[in-house]
Amino acid sequence: MKFFLLPVICLFMAAAAIAQAKVDLKDYKQANGAVVTQQGQLLNISWPAGNSLKGSVVLDLAPSRPLFKTISLGRQQITAGVDPAFVMTIGERDLVSQNGWNIFFDKVPNKPHQTYPLTLQKTAVAVRTAGSRTVASIGPVTAAQFSGMLEITFYNGSPLFNIAAVISTEAQAKAIVFDAGMVSREPDWQRILWMNTGDSLQQAQVIPNDTARNLAVKYRAIAAAGKQGAMAVFPPPHQYFYPLDEAFNLDFTWYGNQYRQLVNGYGIGIRQELQGDKRYVPWFNAPPGTKQRLNFFCLLSQDSDAAAFTTLKAFTHNDRYAALPGFKTMSSHFHNEFVMKVMMAGGPVPEHPEFVQVFKNMGVDIVHLAEFHYTADPKGPDEKRLPQLKALFELCEKQSDGKFLLLPGEEPNEFFGGHWLDLFPRPVYWVMSRKPDQPYVEEKPGYGKVYHIGNKEEMLQLLNDERGLAWTAHPRTKGSVNTPDSYNHEPFFLSDRFMGAAWKAMPADLSQPRLGKRVLDLMDDMNNWGTKKTVISEADLFTITQRNEMYAHMNVNYLMLDKLPAYKDSWNPILDAMQHGRFFGSTGEVLMPLLKINGHISGDSLQLPANGLANIDLQLRWTFPMNFVEIISGDGEKVYREKVALTDTEAFGEKSFRFSSKLAGRKWVRVEAWDVAANGAFSQTFWLR
Repeated sequence: MKFFLLPVICLFMAAAAIAQAKVDLKDYKQANGAVVTQQGQLLNISWPAGNSLKGSVVLDLAPSRPLFKTISLGRQQITAGVDPAFVMTIGERDLVSQNGWNIFFDKVPNKPHQTYPLTLQKTAVAVRTAGSRTVASIGPVTAAQFSGMLEITFYNGSPLFNIAAVISTEAQAKAIVFDAGMVSREPDWQRILWMNTGDSLQQAQVIPNDTARNLAVKYRAIAAAGKQGAMAVFPPPHQYFYPLDEAFNLDFTWYGNQYRQLVNGYGIGIRQELQGDKRYVPWFNAPPGTKQRLNFFCLLSQDSDAAAFTTLKAFTHNDRYAALPGFKTMSSHFHNEFVMKVMMAGGPVPEHPEFVQVFKNMGVDIVHLAEFHYTADPKGPDEKRLPQLKALFELCEKQSDGKFLLLPGEEPNEFFGGHWLDLFPRPVYWVMSRKPDQPYVEEKPGYGKVYHIGNKEEMLQLLNDERGLAWTAHPRTKGSVNTPDSYNHEPFFLSDRFMGAAWKAMPADLSQPRLGKRVLDLMDDMNNWGTKKTVISEADLFTITQRNEMYAHMNVNYLMLDKLPAYKDSWNPILDAMQHGRFFGSTGEVLMPLLKINGHISGDSLQLPANGLANIDLQLRWTFPMNFVEIISGDGEKVYREKVALTDTEAFGEKSFRFSSKLAGRKWVRVEAWDVAANGAFSQTFWLR
C-alpha cells in the first residue's frame, strides 16, 4: 500500500480553517528571559540563545501555511516557510516467544507493518515555562492508532530547540520507527552541508526538484545553509538508535525533494533503515499508554560553512569520550573476531589494525574484547584452542602501550547458564571441556599452565585460582533471558568472583527519559538481594570500522584509575575497580567527576548517623541541558526514588550539587543523572549500615 505524507501541518479539520487558535499562556512565565506574544494567527517566541544573541521563531497557526513562518538568530533570518515532517512506521512486537518487552531476538520488518504520515491540527496551542526552557505545544497530532501533541522546546543559553511528536496508543504489542526533518515547498536554502564518515565537510547545491537521497554522515547531522546562516538537524545521539548487533552506518540522514516519495517539499532530516543490519531488528517498543517522544534537535548558526558544525560536534565531544583526571575510560564486549578472521586465517596483519584506531579516536583507554564468539574452538582440541588463545594474547600485547590497553576476553556461554563474560588479570590458557582422564590443570610446553574446565564448580575454581571476574552479559534479554535471576542463589553467583551484570540501552523505548531501564532495574534488584554486585557498561558489537556509527551504540565506564597498568603487569587495578564499584557508567555526554555520600565513594559501606541523613555531594559535567538527577535507594525489598529536576540548567555546564536525603532503614543507595536527549551517567552502589 502506498501512503502520501504531507508536511506535518498540512492536514486539518475544516472547522479549524475558520477559527483562530487561541494560545493558552497561563503556564508561561517571562521571568526566564523568553518572550512570547501572539499577533492574530502568528505566535512569536524568542529566547536568549547565548553569546548575547536572541533566537526567535514565528509560528504560523493558520492551517494552510507552514508552521515556521521564520526562524532567526540575532538579526539574521536563518530560514523561512518550513514545516516539521514525520514518517512513522508501525509494526508488531513479539511479546510471547521470549521475555515480553525486553525481547531483542525480534525481526519486526519481516512481519506486517505500515507507514503513516503524522498530521497536525492547530486547534490546541499552549506555551509553558519549564525552568530555563520554553515549550510550545500544538495539536492534536495523529497517525493511525497514535495521537498526542507536537512539542517544540527552546533552551535558554543555546540556539538549540527540539521538535517532538509526543504520541501514545492503546493498541497492544506495537513496535515503531520514525524518520523526521524540516521541509519547505519553496526552500530559501542554497547549500546542504554534512560531515562525511572521514570527518570532512561536504556540500551540495540546493536544487529544489532533485529527488531526495540518503547519506552516511558523521555526527548524525545534516544542515541547510542560506545567505545568513545554517540550521542543522540531528537526533538524540544514542536514544534514536535501537539496539543492533552491528553498528553499520545505514545512511541515517537524508536531503532533497519528495523524500521516500512520501514527503511533499524539499527538506533535510534523519532516518532509520527499516531492515536495520538484517539480523535481529527489534525497532522501538511502544507499550500502550506510554508517551512516545519522536523527536529531533535543530541547531542554528550564523555561519554557513564548517563552523556551523563546531557547536554541534561539541555536544558529543566530537564523538569522543572526554578525559577526566583520575579516571580511565573502559569499554567492553566486542566480537570483532580479528584473531579468527585475520590472524588464524593467514591474512595480512597490519601494524595498526583499523578497529584499534577506531577506539583510540574515540578516547577509549581500555578495551575488553569478547573474541571467539561461535567462530573458534573453545572446547578444544588443545591443538586448535591453545594457538587461538596465544594469537589473541599476542595481538593484545602488541596493540597495547602506555596510553591504550587492549585486554583479551571471551563470552564463554558454558557452565553457568545464559551468556556471560570473563576477564582475568593476566593471560590465562584454558579450555572449556575436560575429558575424564585429563587433569584440571597441567603444564604444556610453549604455553605454561593450561586449565581444562568441565563444569560450573571447576569454572568457579578457575576464577578463584586466577583471580578472574565473570558477569552476566545482556541480562534478562538475548541469550540471557532468565539470568542472572535463575542462578542468583548458586555459589558461583554469590562468590566475589562473579561481579554482577552489564548495561546496554536495550530494548529501546522513546517514552523513557533514561536509557537501559532493563539493567538499571536489575541493578536495584541485585542490590535488594544483598549480593553487592556491580554493573559495567557494555557495547556488544561485532564489526568495528571507521565508517561505522560507533558512537551511537557505544558507552563507557569511567574507572577510578590514575594510570593504566602495563600489559605485561597485572591488570588487577582494573578488575579491582570493576569489582568494587570504583567507577560510573556513561553515554559520554554526562559525566560524574565527583560523587560522595557522607564522604564515601561508590562501592563503600558506610554508617549513616542516627537520623539517617545522607549528604550527597555530586559534581556533574554535561553538554545537552540536563533533565534530572535521581537518587535511588532500597531497603532489601522495596526501591525508592527521589527525583531532582534540573530544568534550570543550560547546555555545556558544570556544577556541584549537594542533596540531603533521609535514608533511615535503607540498605543501599545509588545516583543517576540524565539530560534532555536521554544521555546519562549512573553510579555504582553505596552500601548503608
